[in-house]
Amino acid sequence: MADSNLTEYVTLVSNDGFEFKILRSAACLAGAIKNSLDPTYGFKEGSDNRVTLPTINGVTLEKVCEYLYYNQKYAESKDAPDMEIPPELCLELLIAADYLDV
Repeated sequence: MADSNLTEYVTLVSNDGFEFKILRSAACLAGAIKNSLDPTYGFKEGSDNRVTLPTINGVTLEKVCEYLYYNQKYAESKDAPDMEIPPELCLELLIAADYLDV
């Protein structure tokens, strides 16, 4: 997977045009994003370092990015603090998590 186009950060784009630049290592915790960015699969996202997510809006994607960083930070921790999730986002986050394979 050593490719000259791989960058430390990638851009995730929501269906309403919001862009989030996050660490590749955090983004790749989501299986769908990891596969999209893997240059061996030959997807355009792998060379552009940019993934457009047509089913996820900006508010939800922001929380997904937050979760990916949270998951990366507390991956080895046995006593991770609870993550704040607004009740009105729960259903959309479940759908996004399923879509992204988180």
